[in-house]
Amino acid sequence: MKFAGKLFQAVTLTALLASCGTIDGVNDNADNRMPPAPSASDIAGVSDFPVKIGNPYKVAGKTYTPADAASYDEVGYASWYGQELAGNSTANGELFNPDGISAAHKTLPLPTYVEVTTLDTGRTILVRINDRGPFANDRLIDLSHGAAKRLGIDRQGVAGVRVRKVNPNEQERAVLRTGAAATQRIDTPDSLLSILRKNLSKLPTAKTPVRQVSAPTAAAPVNNTGVGASYVPTSGGTPVSSGNQDGKFIVEQAGRPTVSQKRSPTAKAAAISGKYVVQVAAFSNKKRADAMARKIGAKVVSDGARNIWRVRYGPYANANDAKAGLAQAQKRGYNDARILRAN
Repeated sequence: MKFAGKLFQAVTLTALLASCGTIDGVNDNADNRMPPAPSASDIAGVSDFPVKIGNPYKVAGKTYTPADAASYDEVGYASWYGQELAGNSTANGELFNPDGISAAHKTLPLPTYVEVTTLDTGRTILVRINDRGPFANDRLIDLSHGAAKRLGIDRQGVAGVRVRKVNPNEQERAVLRTGAAATQRIDTPDSLLSILRKNLSKLPTAKTPVRQVSAPTAAAPVNNTGVGASYVPTSGGTPVSSGNQDGKFIVEQAGRPTVSQKRSPTAKAAAISGKYVVQVAAFSNKKRADAMARKIGAKVVSDGARNIWRVRYGPYANANDAKAGLAQAQKRGYNDARILRAN
């Protein structure tokens, strides 16, 4: 009988352990389930070691000093950067993947793992920081398009967020190194959101970022410049030509394109009718231009030599319609879009 009693207790204890987290019908482990850890081949070339802090660096006359802040927890504004920078070298030498769950920060070590919470809804995700930026003093962090989309702020130019440094387990780290998303965190409760929103209200409201970039840093094992894939130069900076852009954005001055407009004997400029167009961006690579045009519902027009591919709305018959097109581009975050005369 004693043996039977002990056996019964053991079976009961085993059953209780097996059902741990399901008492009262609530599975406390449901939010902690993780996808299978990726294999080593999935993360080739992307590593968390060695962690790079880096030396102080200067951008646009301001010096930034990277540091390992053990209890980093700040509120501020987030923006995001996407397909127009795909393949650029991030500040720690990795290639920027706009669909991955990553971010740029001015001073935290590379990489650093943070939880980013949007203060509008309380939604929280785990993000891997592998780049430097944003270099606009009114913004705290630049998210990849994939991270912004997962957080639900990809349709916004900027959004109020909380950024908190965390130390996730290796399985979650490995998932983010592949560019995939880790399990979503539990939403931040309203009581804490109220406090965070009050802290955010004390800061200047951030401006919608300009989505044009300087020449990408050359791909290298380690990028020591401090300027990563998300670098956005101050207005009036040196224009970038297609000669060293490898398909990235071209910054064109009004009336002065940065690439020669000489026409080849057989090439003809794309015909366009109407009085006005809205130019959103210019590329030295047609595929990049086509990708943006599909994304925002615009058209691609080439120069005569097929060196520049411009993404445009229009043509418009009158100035008022063109202004409406300009407002559409600016609403999508392209503040450098401008109205031009057709032809």
